[in-house]
Amino acid sequence: MANIRSILALGPVMPVIVIDDAADAVPLAEALLEGGLSTIEVTLRTNAALAAMEAIAKSCPDMVIGAGTVLTGADAANARDAGAVFAVSPGSTPDLIAGCADAGIDLLPGATSASEAMALLEQGFDAQKFFPAVPAGGAPFLKGLSSPLPQITFCPTGGISQATAPDFLALDNVNCVGGSWLASRADIAAKEFAAITARAKLAAAL
Repeated sequence: MANIRSILALGPVMPVIVIDDAADAVPLAEALLEGGLSTIEVTLRTNAALAAMEAIAKSCPDMVIGAGTVLTGADAANARDAGAVFAVSPGSTPDLIAGCADAGIDLLPGATSASEAMALLEQGFDAQKFFPAVPAGGAPFLKGLSSPLPQITFCPTGGISQATAPDFLALDNVNCVGGSWLASRADIAAKEFAAITARAKLAAAL
């Protein structure tokens, strides 16, 4: 999973995006790039998600696109065809892991316990999403995993803010957090791209 590790190392915060209108995708990606962030997780939670990925892939080649909320092999294949280079899931199942392998797309699978993290590590996943990060125990929980499972790098996502991100980024087993605070659904719809750039600059400086 070296590719996932290299993607997580591109910046301290990966924006997690829910987008309702694909026409907003390119201005959003440009705003994030201007702010210094070059990865994006576009969640498959709206009908516009795949078209948004296609638009970003076509117009913003410097943006590394991930597909979020990937639950099935079909989701993985559709995301790959839309331009995503990696998939992110809240958890993992054998069918999802096999589907991502068949689709030829790297997976960042989710774990919320030591047992889940160990099971994924057995299958070669040494980079994992910790989700939902704050409800599942936050930075103290991940700190507790660093000694017994030092070979795993986590990307915690869920409930993290600009103010609390440093608590996670200070951990040896975290080099990137997922952030939905950078570009809320409402801000994207309202085309608040200057504000999104400003938040991206703060996040990129963490």
